[in-house]
Amino acid sequence: MESGRNSVNMADSASESDCSVDGGPIMMPPSPVSREQLHKRIESLQQQNKVLKVELDTYKLRVKQLQEENRSLRQASVNIQARAEQEEEFISNTLLKKIQALKKEKETLALNYEQEEECLTNDLSRKLNQLRQEKVQLEQTLEQEQECLVNKLMRKIEKLEAETHAKQNNLEQLRREKVELENTLEQEQEALVNKLWKRMDKLETEKRNLQIKLDQPVSAPASPRDANNGDSAPTNSTPEQLTSHIQWLRNEVARLKHQLTLSLQEQEEKMAHYVQEEKHIRDENLRLQRRLQMEMERREALCRHLSESESSLEMEEERHYNELTGYGHVGSLGVSVTPVNRSRTTSSPVPTNRPLSPSLLTYNRDVLGLSTGISRSLIRISQERFVKPAVPPQTVSSQNPTSPAASVPHLRSSSGTSSPMDTSSGRL
Repeated sequence: MESGRNSVNMADSASESDCSVDGGPIMMPPSPVSREQLHKRIESLQQQNKVLKVELDTYKLRVKQLQEENRSLRQASVNIQARAEQEEEFISNTLLKKIQALKKEKETLALNYEQEEECLTNDLSRKLNQLRQEKVQLEQTLEQEQECLVNKLMRKIEKLEAETHAKQNNLEQLRREKVELENTLEQEQEALVNKLWKRMDKLETEKRNLQIKLDQPVSAPASPRDANNGDSAPTNSTPEQLTSHIQWLRNEVARLKHQLTLSLQEQEEKMAHYVQEEKHIRDENLRLQRRLQMEMERREALCRHLSESESSLEMEEERHYNELTGYGHVGSLGVSVTPVNRSRTTSSPVPTNRPLSPSLLTYNRDVLGLSTGISRSLIRISQERFVKPAVPPQTVSSQNPTSPAASVPHLRSSSGTSSPMDTSSGRL
C-alpha cells in the first residue's frame, strides 16, 4: 500500500512538473542530454503509472470481495440469530416438559417411599418379635448348658478332691510306715551294735585267756577262770586247737562285720526307696494340683466365653433397638419400646450364694415381648448363678522337702474358706 502511495505521489509531482513546464514562461530549449534524461524519466513514470493502475484494479476487486463477504456474514449472522431463537424456544419447551415429568415422578416416588417405609417398619417389627423369641430360647438353652457345665465341673472337682484325699491318706500312711520302719531299724541297729559289742568283749576276753594259756607251761593245771570259760574253748586243748579256735573266732568277727555292712546297705537302700517314693508322691501331688488349676482355668475361660456371647446378644439387641428408634415410625405401629439404661456385663460372673435351681427363674413372656429390661435381668440372674471358682495358691514344695504332703492340707485349709465350690460350706 505504501509503495502504491509513493508511486502516486511521484506521478503527481511529474504531472505538476509537466504542467509547470507547459504553462510557464518560455525558457531556453534544453540540451540533448537533458532531453534524454527527461525522456527516460517520462518512460519510468509511465511504467509506474501502469503498475499503479494494475494495483488499483486489484484493490477494487478485493474491496468488492470484502463487501460480498461482509454481506454474506451479515446474512449468516441473521440466520444464526434466528436459529438460536428457535433453539432457545425448543430448549425451553423441552425443559418445561422435563420439569412436569420430574414433578410427576417425584409424586410417584414419594408415594412409593411411604409404602416401602411402611412395609419396612412392618418387617422390622416382625423381625424384632422373632429376635426376641429367639433370644428367649437362647437364654433358656444357655441356662441349661450353664447348669450342665456347672454340674460336670462339680463332679470333676469332687472327683479330684476325692483323689487328693486318697493320695493324702496314702501319703500319711506311707509317712507313718516310714517313721515306724526308721524306729524299728534304729532299734535293730542298736540291738545289733550292742550284741556285736558284747561279742567283741567276749572275744577279747577269750583272746586274753588264750594268750594267758599260751604263755603258761604245758603241764600247768587249769585255772578256775579257764574252767568258767569252758564253753568258748576246750580245757585240755593243744596249741593247734587253740589256733583253730582263734581262727574260728576271727572268722566269726569277720562274718558279723559283713552282716553289719549288709544291714547298713539294706538300710541305705530302704532309705533311698523311701526317698524316691516320697518324691513320686510329691510329684503326683503337684500333678493333681496342676490338673485342678487347669480345670479352674478352663472353667474361667468358659465363663468368659459365655459372658462374651451374652454381650454380643446385648449388642445385637441394641443395634435393632437403635434401628427401630431411628425410623421414628415405631410408635405408630403399636409397639412401645421403652429406653433402657444398658450396663455392660462383666467378663466373669460374680459369685453369690444363690442356689442352682432352674425352678427359681420365672419368665413373664408378655412383658418380655415389649420391654428389654426383663431379659437383661434374667441374663444377670443366670450370670450370678454361675459361680466362679477360686484359684488355689501355688505351694512351693522346696520349703519343706521332708513333708511334701503338708502342702495339701494347707491348700485345703486356705481354699476351704474362700472357694465357692466347696460343698461343705453350704454355698451351693
